Amino acid sequence: MTRSFEFHLTDEIATVAMGNRVADIIEQGAVIYLHGDLGAGKTTFTRGVVQGFGHTGKVKSPTYTLVEPYELERANVYHFDLYRLGDPEELEYMGIRDYFSADAICVVEWPEKGGEFIPVPDLDITLSYVGNERKIVINSASERGIAIVEKLNNQ
Repeated sequence: MTRSFEFHLTDEIATVAMGNRVADIIEQGAVIYLHGDLGAGKTTFTRGVVQGFGHTGKVKSPTYTLVEPYELERANVYHFDLYRLGDPEELEYMGIRDYFSADAICVVEWPEKGGEFIPVPDLDITLSYVGNERKIVINSASERGIAIVEKLNNQ
């Protein structure tokens, strides 16, 4: 059984705030998939998640490095951007499995490019354009994800 949460994001500030909100709810690790066209707000949402876990510096897209690690007091957050990934097997060579520990927060942009080399998500999130705004749809894909989405719906 899955749960869903939908919300309209009026601007960049609202997108970052939604990332903060999700980070506040996560009590242990989580795998988060992000879907959406270029410019839909995936990295902006990730900035909110990373800042929600205590990071105060810049949050950039790891388009060329594939992963940007944030080792923070509350959790280790790993931001993956697989947009430029040529072959999913490259992930095996970089040791991707080491990042997905039970207590890590792994946010993956363009997860469809990772194939079987990345685990099933707890949250499957889609950001899309609605006029000048964005819409976020958060679907649970695990028991952990169901608990997170239920908390979002009850806030």
